[in-house]
Amino acid sequence: MLARQLLLGAGCSLRRFSSASRGAMVASTMQAIRAGEEDVRQRLAQINEEVQKLLALKEQLKQLTVDDDGSGETAAAAAAPAPGKPAATSEPGNRNLSLKTPKGTRDYGPEAMALRQRVLDQVVRVFRRHGAETIDTPVFELKEVLTGKYGEDSKLIYDLKDQGGEILALRYDLTVPFARYVGMGNVFNIKRYHIAKVYRRDNPQITRGRYREFYQCDFDIAGTYDPMLPDAECVKVVCEILAEVGVGDFVVKLNHRKLLDGIFEACGVPADKFRTACSSVDKLDKTPWEEVRREMVEEKGLSEEAVGRIGQFVTLHGGTELIERLAADETLRGIKVAMEGLEDMRLLLQYCEIFQVADRVSFDLSLARGLDYYTGVIYEAVLLVGGGGAGGGGSADEEITVGSVAGGGRYDNLVGMFNPKRKQVPCVGVSIGVERLFSILEARAGGKTRTNETEVYVASAHKGLHLKRLEILNKLWTAGLKAEHSYKLNPKLLAQLQHCEEYQIPYAVILGDGELSRGVVKLREIATRKEEEVALDTFIEELRRRLLSTA
Repeated sequence: MLARQLLLGAGCSLRRFSSASRGAMVASTMQAIRAGEEDVRQRLAQINEEVQKLLALKEQLKQLTVDDDGSGETAAAAAAPAPGKPAATSEPGNRNLSLKTPKGTRDYGPEAMALRQRVLDQVVRVFRRHGAETIDTPVFELKEVLTGKYGEDSKLIYDLKDQGGEILALRYDLTVPFARYVGMGNVFNIKRYHIAKVYRRDNPQITRGRYREFYQCDFDIAGTYDPMLPDAECVKVVCEILAEVGVGDFVVKLNHRKLLDGIFEACGVPADKFRTACSSVDKLDKTPWEEVRREMVEEKGLSEEAVGRIGQFVTLHGGTELIERLAADETLRGIKVAMEGLEDMRLLLQYCEIFQVADRVSFDLSLARGLDYYTGVIYEAVLLVGGGGAGGGGSADEEITVGSVAGGGRYDNLVGMFNPKRKQVPCVGVSIGVERLFSILEARAGGKTRTNETEVYVASAHKGLHLKRLEILNKLWTAGLKAEHSYKLNPKLLAQLQHCEEYQIPYAVILGDGELSRGVVKLREIATRKEEEVALDTFIEELRRRLLSTA
């Protein structure tokens, strides 16, 4: 009995102990969880604090700019209030920004624009002389329209952010959009010119006219015609433009893609590597042959033997004598495309002779033009000594580094890519690198360039004549003359005449009470400062006569 009671008591004690232990363990666990949660909250608070510090530091770095005077004072320091003065209130959108044009672009002031417009007018006159009509296309295209057309240069295309499900890109040139226009519109023959901006993520060289945003002036002939007739006219167009713009001596290099392919085949280059070999050869105008050879062997995977044979060809240049020499070459005679290319070149040089530009062209086997869409004749115009830097000085090597100022060729298979029925429309064209022409002419420009076309300035000799000025001004505008006046009611006569001299306005009509009472005005020739009284009723006819005589 006693033993049983002892056992029952021990069991009760054990049960009480187990229950107490369990409660203690639960309490301990809950306390640990609460401590862990507090630790996590503290850590999150610390992380948030550090993030805020980093964001503040990032904002400060954005606002760090150097003053225009080169003093090195930051924008934040410049914006700090002077001692004793309250701090300025920050307004949205009124941050201290480092103002500059994007990389590879620039602004053009009135003088630069006057020069550019003069050059563009000369280019358009030549295009129209040859019967071209103009078109326009969007500045951006579907990306799939542009990709796969430019070989290794495709990486220079500017991609745009997805806009409503269309993947777009800025146009790289005007040729592919033109081919898309022809193919999409079922156009089977057109002679067109197009002047517009294109965009390339290239490494810019502003002083040499190499930008990321720049104008191209394209002239293209689309249609099925007899061999080399349109091609020869494109060469003639290039020669006329460069001669009229007056950039100095130049040469138009000519070659043929079929001949290049034939040379690569004769040298043992695999057919699937023709285009990549072509892109290497295309660098010979800027890179020594040894570097090009190394690239072809080490990077393009061509054999030393094949590259050595290529080197024997791509260093050749000349005229009809080179064509005959190549036609007699045993390694080329059995290659059909090479012979076709030589026949085209023989015909092209004959037409260039008739067009009187034979002295401006050179058959140059180093010319390759890296773009994938070329299929026949290719050409590129480069400046010779006196054609590059300011004043035309410098060595030949320095001049040639200006780069090409025009280029183009035949692309017979491009339009078919954009035609629903895959109909091909043969095309040939040329693109004038006007930005490089602008840079050359801008560097040479001396003296002040006239930036307006005003023919006559209406001036008043004393107060109270602004209403009469407006009346005379309106008569001049109605007569089709280019006229302006001062926007002050009572300007000083000397200031008005100085304005005419500064802006090279050829004539001024000066109004005075005495002259008006007699029915006359003074007509002043600004360059000579000679004045003559002319009847108020006939001064417009007299002014027009003088302008025509000096035009």
